[in-house]
Amino acid sequence: MMARPSPVRTRNSMGPRADPKTRVAKKTRGEAGAKTANKTARYLTQEEQSLQYVADEDSFVLKQSKKKADIRVREGRAKPIDRLAFNLRYIDPKRDVLDDDDDDVAIELQAPENVMEHLGVDQLDELHSDIGSMLVLERDPTQRQYWEALKSLCKDRRSKLGPEGRDDRVLSSVADDIDKILKPKTYDQLETLEAQIKAKLGSNANIDTDYWEQLLRNLLVWKSRATLTRIFQASVDAREKLLKEMKGTDEQQQQQSDAPSESSAATRPTRPGLPQPAGGAQPSGNEDASQATKALYDREAARGISENEEIFTAEEAVPAHVKAKWTGKRGARKPRYFNRVQMGYEWNKYNQTHYDHDNPPPKVVQGYKFNIFYPELEDKTKAPTFKIVREHGRRRGQSHAAAGEADTCLILFIAGPPYEDIAFRIVDREWDFSAKRERGFRSTFDRGILQLHFQFKKIFYRK
Repeated sequence: MMARPSPVRTRNSMGPRADPKTRVAKKTRGEAGAKTANKTARYLTQEEQSLQYVADEDSFVLKQSKKKADIRVREGRAKPIDRLAFNLRYIDPKRDVLDDDDDDVAIELQAPENVMEHLGVDQLDELHSDIGSMLVLERDPTQRQYWEALKSLCKDRRSKLGPEGRDDRVLSSVADDIDKILKPKTYDQLETLEAQIKAKLGSNANIDTDYWEQLLRNLLVWKSRATLTRIFQASVDAREKLLKEMKGTDEQQQQQSDAPSESSAATRPTRPGLPQPAGGAQPSGNEDASQATKALYDREAARGISENEEIFTAEEAVPAHVKAKWTGKRGARKPRYFNRVQMGYEWNKYNQTHYDHDNPPPKVVQGYKFNIFYPELEDKTKAPTFKIVREHGRRRGQSHAAAGEADTCLILFIAGPPYEDIAFRIVDREWDFSAKRERGFRSTFDRGILQLHFQFKKIFYRK
């Protein structure tokens, strides 16, 4: 008897094979559902990462815009938008204090209305556009309120300067009365009044619509002013607090003794990885250990060091013939410091012949950054100074060093009571006093810190 042929199954050429082992023939399991969910989660994460990339890009552009504004304010060439952005620095939660210049806190903040007070039509138009750009990038709620309020105020001032604004002032005989009503009100009172006006305008009551609409427009401007006042005052208060912290209080200075004990200096905690005074040795008993000095030291140390810098502690004994006579008296103290030395490659003819960028020559000293702390000078009218001391009768420009070596000299810092003189051994080369920012020359004394930053003149070699 012939076997009965199995029925021929027909299927769509594009459809799945009817096999119990294929995925489409199996019943849906929890594990399969979990895998699908994981794939969906991965897809959403990728989408979120894409959005995060855009957000990070906006954050970077915003940060750079604020940095440029800070630089223009420091250099005295600020535009209105720079001044308005500078006002937010003390309440910006994402601001990196290491980006700040030491002198920034001395720059007075300007009230937003004062910044816009004397601007013309074209300047207001430019400012309105700049504010819009900041609003696109800003994500912080408080700072967005600040920019939105500024945009409203800028638009109001622009409308009053145009021809339409002049006509409105002539026709609106009650404008002054409206401002008198709104000026003394708080932000909450303005919000309550705004709701009442909108309700009145939305009703069918027989009212003077022009008056109430004008009142509403003015009210929104006064709300913006109230917002700006609140945020600006918060920034002013934060700046004042910072100033007090930096200057310290008179009571703290009176409590500090003129001569800190050896035990207090010896038991003071040290920070790992930072230079010890006196050439990296243990702190001496007469080293300045005041709280004011510690605050200045910690602030400078927090800035860290750049890729081409190293901590510099090559302290030397002060020569007897230049040492001040009073330094042996009781109460004299050695100033603390946080110094850096700048290192780099020098491509002279020898190095060009024997080295390349893949196999560079040894680094050489290219400059120094001295930061000496004198927060408690007795005579605050005289700034600390420095001088160069060359030994063995060598004069400036002369070289006594052997071939392949560099001449050195002492740089001596002199401040006066209660601080002893302090000296460091440095390479003796010609300094670059260029005003260019990248050369970095700086010689200042401000808020108890003597800063002397310099680089050596570059020597260019023909290839």
